[in-house]
Amino acid sequence: MNLTVRIWRQAGPATEGRLVSYPVEDVSPDMSFLELLDVLNQELIENGEEPVAFDHDCREGICGSCGVVINGRAHGPERTTSCQLHLRSFRDGEVIDVEPWRAKGFPVIKDLVVDRSALDRIVQAGGYVSAPTGSAPDAHATPVPKPDADLAFDNATCIGCGACVAACPNGSATLFTAAKVTHLSLLPQGQPERAQRVLDMVDTMDAEGFGGCTNTGECVAACPKGIPFASIAGLNREFRKASRSGRR
Repeated sequence: MNLTVRIWRQAGPATEGRLVSYPVEDVSPDMSFLELLDVLNQELIENGEEPVAFDHDCREGICGSCGVVINGRAHGPERTTSCQLHLRSFRDGEVIDVEPWRAKGFPVIKDLVVDRSALDRIVQAGGYVSAPTGSAPDAHATPVPKPDADLAFDNATCIGCGACVAACPNGSATLFTAAKVTHLSLLPQGQPERAQRVLDMVDTMDAEGFGGCTNTGECVAACPKGIPFASIAGLNREFRKASRSGRR
């Protein structure tokens, strides 16, 4: 395959960025998208040019480190992570635009790399439990209704990649926050901080500059782990209930 990639190049957060075109020739359709960037970077290095900066780690769709906007869609045309997207999803000779996540809460560091530490601070605000459990209990020691366990697991699969934020026209982190709140609110260990958790996490989300949720659903469509849309409604219920309790 022969492709042309137009990649966002930005030297730093205080500099202007622009799309730069690069031809990449004779690549396999079985290569992942990040491997395409590897091939391009090798060519750039050999030509004495600055390689493209992009985030990656496990390259197995687990860690959530990777993430770019490909042809206007977070993670690209398939519902998967950028590292698991293969070039067979594109046509031979296609021109592909590659940009960083676009959101106020995700400032660009360099090229395709953005600062996603705001998501970490949302988790730090309330994503913990204080119940003294001692050593690890047996898996069946605390009964949890299967519907609750299934829903908690569905939300726990969030890898914090930030695709939901990048896809949202408002730059909202509501789906991410909803996944973290829902996960813990359904389990016995999460009950002691349940009310204060949702208040603290939502307050932190707002303070980090993320936009509000208007239920467009783009976040769910882009999420590689399929976090359910109903989690946002669950977050709203938890927040209203905690607010009525007078906690702050």
